[in-house]
Amino acid sequence: MTNHVVLFEPVMPANTGNIARTTAGTNAVLHLIEPLGFDISDKAVKRAGLDYWDHVDLVKHDSLPDFLATLKPTDHLYLVSKFANQDYTDPDYTLDDGDHYFLFGKETTGLPEVFMRQNPEKAIRIPQNDEHIRSLNLSNTVAIVVYEALRQQDFANLDKIHTYEQDKLK
Repeated sequence: MTNHVVLFEPVMPANTGNIARTTAGTNAVLHLIEPLGFDISDKAVKRAGLDYWDHVDLVKHDSLPDFLATLKPTDHLYLVSKFANQDYTDPDYTLDDGDHYFLFGKETTGLPEVFMRQNPEKAIRIPQNDEHIRSLNLSNTVAIVVYEALRQQDFANLDKIHTYEQDKLK
């Protein structure tokens, strides 16, 4: 079982950079659904100083339907949105019959409304005070959801202990 972070038409390069770092550090796969609001060419990535980019398991998709066509019947798709009735802690992320895909919407408009209305049973949300803010930051939201999945999975394949001696070896 693998965790996948899927960004629908991301527009803010800083968010995607932070999310890429999170996926590299958690062994998750990062999927980007085009169009992107920024350049991720080798030159642009080097200029941005993303020294971890070569450790990002990156998959690009031309559209939402193209991405959906790659899912297997055993995969688990979660739509992360404030327009959900289920908390992000409710699903069982230990199911190992398929991979877990967390689909996040565009920073400015979220996921397409028609798509959300067709799949309400797949939608999860992080509780927040909707009176004070429109939404949580996308990169923070990704980290919260991914680490909940990893917590339930007992942080499989991740270092749970890190020592000062390990840092000196690098």
